[in-house]
Amino acid sequence: MDPFFWQSVLVGFLAQLVDGALGMAYGLVSTSFLMAMGVPPAAASAAVHTAEIFSTGVSGAAHTWRKNVNWSLVLRLAPAGIVGGIAGAMAVSYLPIGIIKPIVSSYLLLMGVFVVTLAFRKAPEKPVSPNSGAAVGLVGGFLDAAGGGGWGPISTTTLLGRGHAPRQAVGSVNVSEFFVTAAISATFFLTLGGVRWTDIAGLIIGGVLAAPIAAFAVSIARPRVLMGVIGCFVSSLALWQIAVAIDPNMTFVASLTAMASPSGFSR
Repeated sequence: MDPFFWQSVLVGFLAQLVDGALGMAYGLVSTSFLMAMGVPPAAASAAVHTAEIFSTGVSGAAHTWRKNVNWSLVLRLAPAGIVGGIAGAMAVSYLPIGIIKPIVSSYLLLMGVFVVTLAFRKAPEKPVSPNSGAAVGLVGGFLDAAGGGGWGPISTTTLLGRGHAPRQAVGSVNVSEFFVTAAISATFFLTLGGVRWTDIAGLIIGGVLAAPIAAFAVSIARPRVLMGVIGCFVSSLALWQIAVAIDPNMTFVASLTAMASPSGFSR
């Protein structure tokens, strides 16, 4: 069997543990891992978003059932998110990998730092509701497709910061995410001519195995601490990818390692 399958199972397992505990960062973690394993940015984002169709569909249905959805907000978020997502998917598919990989890695680094800041940020005491969520959806959709993740951290936190009730913000973002993810996945199918089904199957299986464990973890974990750790981890993976993009042979890192060794200092 393809060794990438088992690696994808592990990635899906770890990403779902994080997402189940925080309610976000599935795409960030899984894309960071897949890119670290050598999967190109477009292929990594395609696999992640195709796998997410299943999870976002179930999540959106559950939020709808529990009446957590503000449909007027969905009508502003989803269409704009679809447009942004299609544009992001086309950008990451057609730009040369030598250009897009450091850009995506830099974005993941920024998102990792952003997640860390969320661990220390307090919600506004007197929030004011925004007039429109279209701009949030457009930016969130583009960055989610191009970077392989970020819809939740960008859209949910922005809406919460602007005054939406937490329950409706999370529910509306989750329902919108299903339509955005489906549009992104369809775009990748058209631009890439298909996806690696072994990666997708591995992500889905790993996520299913991790779901009950994540449900238990969220009851005992401290969200702020976990959020800080995950943000640092995503940032570290992104920094490594940037270093590799700048120096493919890692000669600079090798020289630093040699200098740090006892033999290096004895010269």
